Amino acid sequence: MAVKTERDLPEEARKMWLKALHALELRNFGYVVSLVQDVLKETPDFIQGRRVLRQAEIEITKGKKSFMSGLSPAAMKGGSVLKKDPKAAMELAEKLLESDPYNSQANTLLKDAAMAAGHPEVASFALETVVAGNPKDTKALHELAKHYYENGQPERAVDIYTKISELNPADLAAMKMGKDAAARASMTSGKWEEVAASGGTKDYRDLIKNKDEAISLEQKNRVVKSEEMIEQQLSELLAKYGESEENQKNVDIARRIASLYEQKADLDNALVWYSYTSELTQQTDPAVARKASEIQMKVLERSIAEHETWLEQYGNADNAAEVREGLEKLKKDKAGNLLEDAKKRVERNPTDSLLQFELGEQLLAAGDPTEAIPRLQQARKNPSVRLRAMNLLGDCYAMKNMNDFAVRTWAEACKEMVVMDDLKKEIPTSLGSCTRRWATIRPTSSG
Repeated sequence: MAVKTERDLPEEARKMWLKALHALELRNFGYVVSLVQDVLKETPDFIQGRRVLRQAEIEITKGKKSFMSGLSPAAMKGGSVLKKDPKAAMELAEKLLESDPYNSQANTLLKDAAMAAGHPEVASFALETVVAGNPKDTKALHELAKHYYENGQPERAVDIYTKISELNPADLAAMKMGKDAAARASMTSGKWEEVAASGGTKDYRDLIKNKDEAISLEQKNRVVKSEEMIEQQLSELLAKYGESEENQKNVDIARRIASLYEQKADLDNALVWYSYTSELTQQTDPAVARKASEIQMKVLERSIAEHETWLEQYGNADNAAEVREGLEKLKKDKAGNLLEDAKKRVERNPTDSLLQFELGEQLLAAGDPTEAIPRLQQARKNPSVRLRAMNLLGDCYAMKNMNDFAVRTWAEACKEMVVMDDLKKEIPTSLGSCTRRWATIRPTSSG
């Protein structure tokens, strides 16, 4: 539902509004409140009127003690009114706010009633009023940011989450939601104001008329791009994406946008666009699906690093246990994603020994040596991963206490190694350790 402006007011309401503005100039705030409340009864989504009303109420109540503290919306009879008549609940909330314009319970009633009545902008105003009354209340800020995000204003949500992070750097929820909001904002940023103002008919070339098209085309063909080049091409592609519904379903445009965000190291936006590209292809393009998976993994790894850094700095904080729990969940998610992706790749191409190696590696990491062994046995046929597969096979056998198989496998790998690298150091160490352990238990085994 569109927000009403002064021009949209009915004749009688407009006359009262003009009187209210005159009274505001004369600082006759009581009269302003009376007039604007009547205007809002007729036009509840007149946001400018609510701002003037709140300004007058704040002036009236300066230095006065409120008698509404601690009252819930239900106690103020707002709950029952809200269910029956949201518009009446909005009027009730405004009456309650006369004596305490920043009251969170009354503003919550106004917000809930406004949403029920289909006026999300009024709900935004109610939450903004609570925040204005207590700018450091992170709970209120979270509610406002969430409201912006859920009601199609991700850019404003980003601003609020940024403010929360400034107030509390340890607020991981604000950090995560801020990134989600930024990613959501990028999906709508292609519909630039110029395009929207022209009803979507403005020519794409008009948006870049000050750019040299020849330079732009040359830059598109370069493999290595500067940050400025990336930004220019993103601007052009996002503008093109916003031109038409056909362009918004164009796989090539979406993939190129995703690639540019990846080059820019903007992982959140890259993930959004690669996932969107995969949806456009109906998950039929394995290269796009794999790229989306890789970016998802990088995002998870970044979140894990952020949690670990936070615990190093704030390990004694009250919510440290909650953060540790979140870290463990992220690590499980990462392992689960890696394993699931490896399984899907093998399902698509079961004869690829390299893919079998990757699956065996993930199965072993997930603590399943039994399932990993046949995968790694197949992978050892591939010369490029043979020694690595044999090393992991030795680990699998050792985990299952099949020490004779482990020793035999590692010994065979040692004979085949030529180049000195980390693997050549690791395998003999594992072999020596397992040999000593096996020698210790063999007398008992032979009985």
